[in-house]
Amino acid sequence: MRPLTLTLRGEPDQRLDLSPLVPHRLAGQGAAEIERTELQTTRARVRVGDVFRVGFGDAQTIRIEDACDRLDLIGHAMAAGEILVEGNVGNQLGRLMSGGRLTVAGSVGLSAASGMRGGQIEITGSAGDWLGGPLAGEMAGMRSGLVIVRGNAGDRVGDRMRRGTIVVEGSAGNHVGSRMIAGTVIVCRAAGLLPGYLLRRGTIVLGRGCVEMPPTFLDCGVHDLVASSLMAAFVRKDSPRAAALLRGRLRRFAGDMAALGKGEIFCAERSLR
Repeated sequence: MRPLTLTLRGEPDQRLDLSPLVPHRLAGQGAAEIERTELQTTRARVRVGDVFRVGFGDAQTIRIEDACDRLDLIGHAMAAGEILVEGNVGNQLGRLMSGGRLTVAGSVGLSAASGMRGGQIEITGSAGDWLGGPLAGEMAGMRSGLVIVRGNAGDRVGDRMRRGTIVVEGSAGNHVGSRMIAGTVIVCRAAGLLPGYLLRRGTIVLGRGCVEMPPTFLDCGVHDLVASSLMAAFVRKDSPRAAALLRGRLRRFAGDMAALGKGEIFCAERSLR
């Protein structure tokens, strides 16, 4: 059966909250009912039919076409099904997502996968700051699931991450894996300053090292660990580049000794091309 298709009529003059447009909330609704669904905005009252042309189909798969960066909270609290987005999107993509698959053929804004509890997100472009991190006042970021970014990511990837896996196939900004509680962050190319800042537990893997390794990490030498092979097998289907990095020679640094000190950073002995 064809998917439910939402085609943006034109760039809206204000930011739109698309959190109501997830498969489990639209299941069983007709086209007219979906068009009447209200979207939270900054100013005026807006319904789906005001900003999207609705092509009725099976709501278990939602396709959003001609998207723009004023569309926020796509896939919010998504529990099952699939959402496919064509174009760039705004902030908090996949926030509190617990299941299903969310794919964006473009780039995303701030705080994607914030509080994510399960499922899978794939971003073919780049991601903004705080990927997998918490919002202001929250104690934990991403809790489970898998996030794949084919391009680059901003600062604070995986901040306060509790569980799950984030793979960035390009480069990342400063403070990768800052304040991590657990989980895995893999950056296949370069990372910025101070990765693992106040890392408590968890694993960070860097393909080209970093600008400056934090002084509170201890060099433990080059290792060939079984855990790396297992992780390579886990990500091989979704990211062959990350799997190749994990199968290579990795130098291990333990820390952050300024915090609990039970985390680790692996840096590739050879850079991936």
